[in-house]
Parts: sequence; structure tokens; C-alpha cells
Amino acid sequence: MNNKLKNEIGTIRSFNRFYTNVLGLLDQHILESTFSLSEVRVLHEIEKIEKCTSKKLSEILCMDAGYLSRILKKFEKYGMIEKRRTPEDARAYFLYVTQIGKEKMNELNACSDEQIFNLIHPLTEEEQSRLVRNMTSIENILTEGKRIKFEDITIRHDVRAGDAGYITYLHGLIYKQEYNYSIAFEGYVAQSFCEFLLNYNPNCDRLWLAEYYGEVIGCIGVVGHGDRAQLRWFLLHPNYRGIGLGKRLLNCALSYCREKGFKFVFLDTTNDLETAIAMYTKAGFIKVAEKKNNSWREDLTELEFEMQL
Repeated sequence: MNNKLKNEIGTIRSFNRFYTNVLGLLDQHILESTFSLSEVRVLHEIEKIEKCTSKKLSEILCMDAGYLSRILKKFEKYGMIEKRRTPEDARAYFLYVTQIGKEKMNELNACSDEQIFNLIHPLTEEEQSRLVRNMTSIENILTEGKRIKFEDITIRHDVRAGDAGYITYLHGLIYKQEYNYSIAFEGYVAQSFCEFLLNYNPNCDRLWLAEYYGEVIGCIGVVGHGDRAQLRWFLLHPNYRGIGLGKRLLNCALSYCREKGFKFVFLDTTNDLETAIAMYTKAGFIKVAEKKNNSWREDLTELEFEMQL
């Protein structure tokens, strides 16, 4: 284990100690109730999981079956859950939260909301947003984005301070990691945004930004040139691909071009962006030109696509 990894592990463990202390997770009873953190989590999962069984609970929570059984007996004793035989197997039971259990969960949820409110209330609005973004990033990284919900992604088209700089940063980072482009490419993107911002015309130019809990995760832009529109800066963060976001952004841009009465829309790309090229072709774009471009990497071919609207 090298020193860098040791330091990272130490930082994570330090954060874990800090956060469990902040939320009082080491207390025997959580939120000043008669229940432990494990018990509250079990009750929450029973309420959330459809056709919940003790086996499914044990697998999801990675909890010992004997320990889980004792918790379930306690809940039954207090009338907080009930068991109903499954139609498929008379020996198995579905678990349901009773009205008493739901009232207790509502009480605990209210206490938890108040606890978090007291924690973040002293923070500024920007600090609160940054805290949520960072927590969301932690969850996405550790679950490989499996919990991302499309409905939690928003798309806006008002250009705000810092947008162009952050998108330029994403282009430089992602194209270096995935295609080994040089920093000259980031300079090219920065120059294109400089021209866009200095000559921005809301009647024919637009920039869309996809956000996930306030973090910019994708973008696409349109720049007007007379009766032709240029499609630019089409980019998705790797963690948010494969969920239909790229198609949605492209449709936003093409709908805008039709709405503004452009006769043609064109774009420049490179031969190694196969996924994007497939999407353009499917949308109706046709390749009209190509030329060698070694500005960002050797053996690169620049392609121009066009579509009549």
C-alpha cells in the first residue's frame, strides 16, 4: 500500500468518525427514541420494500438472520409490523408496517428532519448546496451511479457566472482521460466560449446545462450563423451516460433550431467519438466533409456533419 492510498484511507476513516459523532450514530438509542439505528433502518426498509421478506431484508441490510429475527419479534410485540403468508409459499411471510409502525416512523422522520435542519441551518445557501452535491457525489461514486434517477436531473438554459469555465474544465479533463487529447484542446474550447460569451445573442444562441443536485453533468449549445445553426459543446460526464440524457439534450438543441427557423444545423466532431457520431447519424445528420487535424492528438480526423431542417 503506497503513501497516497494510506493518506486517502486515513482521510475517509477520519470523516467516518466525524460524521457518526455529528449525527449521534454511536448512541444506543437514536433520535432520543427507544430504538437503535439498526432497528430504525429495518423498519424503514420494511415500509419501502415491496413484498418484503425477512430473507430479502437480511440480504439488503447485510444483517445476521438471528439478529434480524430478534428485531422483527420486538416490532411484532409492539404492534408495529404484521406478517402475512405469501401465496407462493405457506412457510414464507411478507412483512408490512402497521398503522402504529407508520406513526412511529413519521415521528422518527420528523425528528431526523429537525436534526438535519439544525445541522445545516447555520450554513449559507451556497454551503448547503455544496454539501448536498458532495454527499451525492460520494453516493454515486460508491454505487457506480446505480442510484441515479433521471427525474432528479434538471436542464436549464440560463447562462450563469462560472458555467463556461466549468464546462471548459470538463472538456479538458474528460477528453484527456478518454481520448488522450492535449491541453491545446482545452484552449480551443476556452476560445470558443470566449467568442460565444462576447457575442452572445439570446435570439439565436443558447446553452443547455444538465444538473444533478446542482452539479453540472452535461451540456450542449447552439450558435447561430445566419440561416445555419452550429451545434457545439455536446458533453456528458461519464457517470451519467446510458440513461437517455444525451438524447434529451440533443433533442432540446434540435427543437430550438427548428423553433428559431434555421434551415440547416451543422457540427464538427472527430472520428474517435463513435458513440456521438452514431447518435448524430440516427438523428438525421449526414457527413459532408473531413480533414486531418493533429492539433490535439496524432492521427485524428475532423468530421463535419450537417442536417437540413
